[in-house]
Amino acid sequence: MLEPTGGRRAPSLLLSTIALAALAIWPANGAAQERTSVKIGYAVSKTGVNAGGAGITTIPNYQLWINDVKEAGGLEMPDGSRLPIELIEYDDRSSAEEVVRAVERLATQDEVDFILPPWGTGFNLAVAPLFDRYGYPQLAVSSVTDKAPEFVERWPRSFWFLGGGADYTDALANVLVDAREAGTINDKVAMISVADGFGIDLVTAAREAFAEADIEIVYDKTYPVGTTDFSPMVNEASGTEADSFVAFSYPPDTFALTQQAQVSGYNPRVFYLGVGVGFPAYGEDNPAAEGVMSLGGIDPANEANRAYRQRHQELTGQGPDYWGSVITYASLEMLQEAIRRVGLDREAVSQELSTGTFQTVLGETKLENNQLRDLWWTGQWQDGVFVGIAPPDRPGAAKPRLPKAPWKN
Repeated sequence: MLEPTGGRRAPSLLLSTIALAALAIWPANGAAQERTSVKIGYAVSKTGVNAGGAGITTIPNYQLWINDVKEAGGLEMPDGSRLPIELIEYDDRSSAEEVVRAVERLATQDEVDFILPPWGTGFNLAVAPLFDRYGYPQLAVSSVTDKAPEFVERWPRSFWFLGGGADYTDALANVLVDAREAGTINDKVAMISVADGFGIDLVTAAREAFAEADIEIVYDKTYPVGTTDFSPMVNEASGTEADSFVAFSYPPDTFALTQQAQVSGYNPRVFYLGVGVGFPAYGEDNPAAEGVMSLGGIDPANEANRAYRQRHQELTGQGPDYWGSVITYASLEMLQEAIRRVGLDREAVSQELSTGTFQTVLGETKLENNQLRDLWWTGQWQDGVFVGIAPPDRPGAAKPRLPKAPWKN
């Protein structure tokens, strides 16, 4: 101990020494004492036109995952300790401006550890620059885009799980070509698309895929988000010679198009719609859905997927969809495992997500250039289940049933 002349202690020097000692141990002990939870936030469409999709594919899987983490005692850290999730959630009200404001609020005001993504292609693109600016990994599950490789270069912490428009439209074109060669359908298609990121990406890819397959597009119309009356488009499409009708639609549009096609008696040999066809409410216990095709699908014999679907039903009171739901949950399992391996450092978590291999409800899961590529590109309702039919050589693939069955009540 340092003492001044005369043998008395110097109070100021003693206090400084104690303070320095305290600072030396504070980062380790203080941080551990202060860290009582992991703050996770998200902004998603609980209301507005996107609520139907978010309420099926995204929100229930967030709830399921958070419940599973809670039952496990919290998120496991690399040292074996567990921390509970502290959740902060916002309703983006199906507004692109609101989702941007909410994500910025989560990053700058709430200072959450991780941000889960919104629902929809357009919204994921709207917030991608913010995720990148603030250093958050973005698990862009409900987003279909052919520009994913370009976006990974621009936003290296972004991860894209549903493939690109060309993946789905190339698969669809192959299904149509096979049916044409079998003499089941002609070479003409009537097509409509929603004027949103999803619809634009898909219809752009479809025009190219159909051209390469010598499929003639005899009707091609885009409609704005929020359209409710599709009867003019349905009537115009039915007046063409096309055996195939294709709509790159969002859930409200998908249900409305199906209803209005039935009312008008429009029953093309191929009836392919967008998001919503894979919702349980669309096809389960609904004979009219038989033969309708869309993006996604499942292998009903996949045991891991079957167990996941059962837990989803039991916890949320509703079944998952047959496309993005299981992928949403798998992405959260990957995030959870990355945290267990490397902790809460977002840069390290992003690197682990990019390079690691994970066991999820999808089986062994690994991203390629920050993208999930092992997916069902085309599905069809068959006997009350939305089964994967393309790629046709993927284990568990069902054979397409064409022409589509007549509408049934």
